[in-house]
Amino acid sequence: MDVLKIATAGSVDDGKSTLIGRLLFETNSITTDKLQAIEASSKKKGLDYIDLSLLTDGLIAEREQGITIDVAHIYFSTPTRKFIIADTPGHFEYTRNMVTGASNANVSMILVDARNGVVEQTFRHFYISCLLRIPNVVVCINKMDLVGYSQTAFEEIQTKFMAFAEKVKFEGQQISFIPVSSLYGENLTASSVSMPWYTGAPLLSLLEEVTIDEQLPDEESRFPVQYVVRPKSEEFHDYRAYAGKVASGLLRKGERVVVLPSGQETTIAKIEKFGREIEAAQAKESVSILLEDDVDISRGDMIVPFAQLPKQGRQLDATICWMDKKPLRVGGTYLVQHGVNISKAKISALTNLIDVVTLEANDTISALQLNEIADVQLKTAKEIFYDSFADNKANGSFIVIDEQTNATVGVGLIK
Repeated sequence: MDVLKIATAGSVDDGKSTLIGRLLFETNSITTDKLQAIEASSKKKGLDYIDLSLLTDGLIAEREQGITIDVAHIYFSTPTRKFIIADTPGHFEYTRNMVTGASNANVSMILVDARNGVVEQTFRHFYISCLLRIPNVVVCINKMDLVGYSQTAFEEIQTKFMAFAEKVKFEGQQISFIPVSSLYGENLTASSVSMPWYTGAPLLSLLEEVTIDEQLPDEESRFPVQYVVRPKSEEFHDYRAYAGKVASGLLRKGERVVVLPSGQETTIAKIEKFGREIEAAQAKESVSILLEDDVDISRGDMIVPFAQLPKQGRQLDATICWMDKKPLRVGGTYLVQHGVNISKAKISALTNLIDVVTLEANDTISALQLNEIADVQLKTAKEIFYDSFADNKANGSFIVIDEQTNATVGVGLIK
């Protein structure tokens, strides 16, 4: 059974936590004792209904303020598919939380309050979904019960959203719109009798039918070496293998490859997984590769097919989401971790701070503040073997690390 990874986003009071809680309730994913605890909490708050948002707002501060602060991962399943929901905050000041929560998602689920329509945070959430190249976006227009289940209200929001989406969406990205009422479960697991004008599938059915494509069909093969395997046993004194996880693509036994940075060519003699030999290894498989020739390879080197060489250099153009209270400034030095490779890097230029509503770029900035997103140029101390994020997510992204604190302060997407 496959797993669909969903990142949710929505502005404050859009009903995101209630929607997720309703999905858990409708799919029988709540234990009896937890349901009883929520019933008791709802009565304590003076409600005459079960407040399902309490299922996801796990932090005390979240329950007290009625907002989502941290990224929570929620698991549930149906007979046909398993689901992981990354419940991300809606506030601007938690933009970094949304970026990290949505980084591996197959689907971005964006909530819009039918009363308020498309707001700034809606634009921000969709922009980040496009930046991270999430292939499927589901826009849930929630609280339809508060606008009389109006088809006109639904279509006005859909039109405004698409006017913006057409400017930033990437080719092949799928966008769906569903009118829902989380409080009453309308159009979540079954079609709503209150909105007969909506003829599409309910939310859960749509999520069950989404095609999961973990990598682009033409994504090139990348194997960063994490460990050189040299058994101490005299019986295997000639054994030398290179262990790691296939970052992308597919590697086959007998395939002609190049080892970077040396550029030496060789052929894959064997591919081993858990002690047995296999014919090929695909993305996200952890394997050991044996080569026909004796090549000098160490941790951080990369094995790639002869006809699929990545870009190589010490200067990167990237889009960065800044995650630290201390601003990113031109001339600042950091550590950049790209795959298993870590290199010192210096910020040589900072441009194009994007206004996610107008899409205007400010190219006169000298610093990047917490939660802001902008284009940067950086120079690394040693060569990086990279692809653009649009072509290869695994080999086109990196994290920025503060040298003094060792904290992750930014995430970069290579252009």
